[in-house]
Amino acid sequence: MNGLLSVKQLVVDLITQAAAAAQEAGRLPAVTVPPAGIEHPQNTSHGDYASSLPLKMARATGMKPLDIAAAIAEFIPAVPEIKCVAIAPPGFINFTLSDNWIIEQVEGIINSGDTYGSIDIGRGKTVQVEYVSANPTGPIHVGHGRGAVLGSTLALALEAAGFDVQQEFYVNDAGNQVLSFKRSLYIRYLQQLGRDAEMPTEGYFGHYMIDLAAEIVAEHSDRFADIPEAEALEKLGAIGLSKMLGLIRDDLAGLSVNFDRWFSEKSLFERGEYDAVINRLKEAGYILEKEGAVWFASTALGENKDNVIVRSDGTPTYFASDIAYHYDKFVTRRFDKGINIWGADHQGHVSRMKSVLQALDIDPERLHVIISQLVTLRRGEELVRLSKRTGDMITLREVLDEVGADACRFNFLSRGADSQMDFDMELAKKQSAENPVYYVQYAHARICSIISLAAERGINYPEGDVTKLVEPAELELLRKMLLLPEVIAQVAETLEPHHLAYYAQVLATAFHAFYKDCRVVSDDTCLSQARLKLMIAARRVLARTLCLMGMSAPESM
Repeated sequence: MNGLLSVKQLVVDLITQAAAAAQEAGRLPAVTVPPAGIEHPQNTSHGDYASSLPLKMARATGMKPLDIAAAIAEFIPAVPEIKCVAIAPPGFINFTLSDNWIIEQVEGIINSGDTYGSIDIGRGKTVQVEYVSANPTGPIHVGHGRGAVLGSTLALALEAAGFDVQQEFYVNDAGNQVLSFKRSLYIRYLQQLGRDAEMPTEGYFGHYMIDLAAEIVAEHSDRFADIPEAEALEKLGAIGLSKMLGLIRDDLAGLSVNFDRWFSEKSLFERGEYDAVINRLKEAGYILEKEGAVWFASTALGENKDNVIVRSDGTPTYFASDIAYHYDKFVTRRFDKGINIWGADHQGHVSRMKSVLQALDIDPERLHVIISQLVTLRRGEELVRLSKRTGDMITLREVLDEVGADACRFNFLSRGADSQMDFDMELAKKQSAENPVYYVQYAHARICSIISLAAERGINYPEGDVTKLVEPAELELLRKMLLLPEVIAQVAETLEPHHLAYYAQVLATAFHAFYKDCRVVSDDTCLSQARLKLMIAARRVLARTLCLMGMSAPESM
């Protein structure tokens, strides 16, 4: 067996096969056996795993759940991984792992190298994770940062689960927002040169636009001031967008987020993909022309209203280019699954996107959308609303500079994407156990310190006899270490990366409890060697967990 995930599947198989055997023996009626749901009992005295299958079968069989549990348990064979099987009211079957088997896994963890926890439920299926995808018209803020961490962590977990993953940033470099950016930059550029120019009503008024214009003046002087406005808009706009994308790239890299591909929205129009997909919808009867605009007939697919694709002024909507982009994902590049992480303001975009996939004969279930809710910044009790430097929005870079990438990543992962979150920047900087970032990373640093001390004392872990690991704190730490493959599977199946942050705290708690109860380096050489071997394995598991969250694993703090 390789890790607890295999044991979890073993338990499922044992129950399923035992239920079938009980039916064959006439102990249970020949009804359809539902999936054997497996969970970890809240009360650890009930074992490591519990199944509620007897409760699910009660109505169909007409039997009492406890009687069903007894019938199934009778046909569960003895296996090395399981110490005992017990039934409990109102109808559970509980499984307790063998201590001997748990201890034997120390060697396997050490020998697995940096791949411990990896599984193969993905079997090489291709997955595209698209996230952030902010308009390149300004610096990214903390909301984008949360989406970035969710996306990059999910991608790492999916890779560990055996999927072939591509991480992508969709660059919105076409449309009205970009045009507004170009106009705003042109005006700020003229103002920097002392020219009389007024910002457009719907322009970008952030202080960063002034800084950007000043930078371009420093590099190009008045080169764009006296040429035709349309030409100036294009040339200045190209420079500005390039600089803004560079800034976004740098900020994301500072958060340990790197994309495999930056996909240009403009390329969809240049390559003719947009026209091709709209024609395909037209041929299928899903395009309407009314009120001077072009519409997608969403109501024909159950939506409560149709959606505009091309405005009355002839410009495509955001939805229009998104149709072409998703056609490119699923038809041109043939990803098995697409995962989009969108901000809370895109909630209403999900259903119409699913509808258009259906209209294009693409299974809507291939698209999974995660909505990332808002982030509120605090310094203790004080709500942080604006940048101290400019009075504008607070950028991701400012938060990174204040608390660091690891604190940002852990905090953004600390709650599910569908929950709004408070980010206390003062707490994130504290070097104490109340700061979960410090608490987890300090566990790794403390393990490294123990290993260094053992090396100084000449203690050699390969000679360690793991059968000496019999203390409750030792076994509890091992139990938690063996959960990592299961957590990776959980993240891959639910698309909820916050489970990794929760697991990291659980693992760190188990280590700190072990540290309190069990001295590693002692006069008992044999016991020291065994516990040192446990520490080598624990460091590997904790480091892998931090790595999957895109965080560093410090050796000292």
